[in-house]
Amino acid sequence: MKKTIFILLILLGIPLLTQVIPLQILKLKTFDALVEEKPESGNFVILNITEEDLEREGGWPLPRQRLAQIHIDLINQGALGVGWVIGFPQPDRMGGDQMFAEALQYGGVLAMFENDNGIYPQTSGTVILGDDIGGMMSNGVIANLDILSMSADQGIAVAPTDVDMLVRKIPMLLRTPNGYVSAFGTEVLKSLAGNDTYIIKTNPAGIEEITVQGLPPVPTDSLGRVWISWVNTPQTTLEEMNVAGKFVFVGVTAKGVMPQISTPVGLLEPHKIQAALAESILIPDSPYVPDWSLAAEILIFTIFVTLTGLVLAYLGITQGLVLGTALMAANAYLGFYMIKSGVLIDVTWTLLSQFVTGAVIFYLRFREQWKLRQQIKKQFEHYLDPRQVKRLQDNPELLKLGGEKRYCTYLFTDVRGFTSLSEVLPPKEVTNLMNEALTIQANAVQKYGGMVDKYIGDAMMAIFNAPLDQENHEELAIKTALQIKHDMKEAKLGIEIGIGLNSGESVVGNMGSASRFDYTAIGDAVNTAARLESATKEVGVDILIGENTAKNCKFVLKSLQAIKVKGKKAPLKIWTINDE
Repeated sequence: MKKTIFILLILLGIPLLTQVIPLQILKLKTFDALVEEKPESGNFVILNITEEDLEREGGWPLPRQRLAQIHIDLINQGALGVGWVIGFPQPDRMGGDQMFAEALQYGGVLAMFENDNGIYPQTSGTVILGDDIGGMMSNGVIANLDILSMSADQGIAVAPTDVDMLVRKIPMLLRTPNGYVSAFGTEVLKSLAGNDTYIIKTNPAGIEEITVQGLPPVPTDSLGRVWISWVNTPQTTLEEMNVAGKFVFVGVTAKGVMPQISTPVGLLEPHKIQAALAESILIPDSPYVPDWSLAAEILIFTIFVTLTGLVLAYLGITQGLVLGTALMAANAYLGFYMIKSGVLIDVTWTLLSQFVTGAVIFYLRFREQWKLRQQIKKQFEHYLDPRQVKRLQDNPELLKLGGEKRYCTYLFTDVRGFTSLSEVLPPKEVTNLMNEALTIQANAVQKYGGMVDKYIGDAMMAIFNAPLDQENHEELAIKTALQIKHDMKEAKLGIEIGIGLNSGESVVGNMGSASRFDYTAIGDAVNTAARLESATKEVGVDILIGENTAKNCKFVLKSLQAIKVKGKKAPLKIWTINDE
């Protein structure tokens, strides 16, 4: 057993040590799910130039003269400054560059977008505490017009992606051959603080923290990146301009103008991402990934997985299960607490490894589980379909309450005039008659692979495509209906039957109480099938087929006039089929 645990530790530890891509993605998704959403700082607002705005203004690009007017209007409305997350590399065709440049002198910040061209902007003043190492390299930018760049501060609207192509970490500064250049969101804060200098603190791994003078230090990773808190920064429009006392991030949300970038919270335009960067820098206790995170994760893995293996291997079943579960809970709480505290240390792989270790050890200790399969067969084989019994053997957990969403076809039958019939015939004859009728129906269902769900008096419900998958289950259900009608006619029982068919998604599974439950289906598609069966007599046909069933079968069906049924506002489209 010790050897087994040792081998498990090595096998499970290799992905953690090598940081394989699937594990990295799992870690990132865990952070996405658990990182607390912080309240916005209250210092910023996002102004979206929408499709409606462009239609009203005459399309994109807007004349620089109009942009200048927007800028001045925002300042007059009380904005602390305006950040244009829009590139301006080309002159204005209407000659408005001078006017826009003059407007930018009133608290303007311009964005530069990255381009692999080796052109670097003017660098910022920095004070480096430690060795001059670390920082994410910039390959160059698309420069704005000189007349504009000389009138405003500038920052790079950078948004690097993780291995799953989502943006989560943005560098506060980018390294160039000439020094450091601010990210746009960082430049905004520098502009608001009224300082031109950054303080970069380094350690042997790279950058440790970055300080914008006048603001608290911001912990970063070795590349100077901060983890983005996707806060709900207020948004406004050109018509509203609710910007008093706030710095405004301006960008275009109209389709086709600016790229949309994938983030954990969806697709965002560059100005929203840069606003999130500025928010994240200001928010106290923003989450970060420390340089020692991998070492911590390996240590946590070694301790918890080893303890779990030893507990399950050498304690009794009950004790091992309780303590093993407690160890997993303790590990989960540790990871949850650290992430909620802003230190992004992931324990997901450790949890999974604990589970795998426990599963393997339990398998080695309880190979007699095959006895359980035999017990299930003995208990259920007399009243469940053999296929259902096999599924229960393979998945004993199905004996618990629960369900799944499945797209199935539902068939309802009902004997017409049963109440009147029971009043004139002796009870025994009524019983024999109904048993024979229901047997005919059940045999037809089983012939085409369906499952008889239940009998409700003189009615029957059947399901196709559950619990086992069936191709063309809509056609199989229609064949079943035709078979039932044919066999009932051949049996000459002297009774008529109505059949309703409908397909759709529903919840399928074991439902009931903890002591007694049945495998069944519930949902609107099931109810609709029952309503169609009830409507057969009114419509004057024996078989009514719902829209989803009709459009997914190859039978030649006859369309009927739509009908209103209980529980549906809109009339239902219906079909029938001629069995002659």
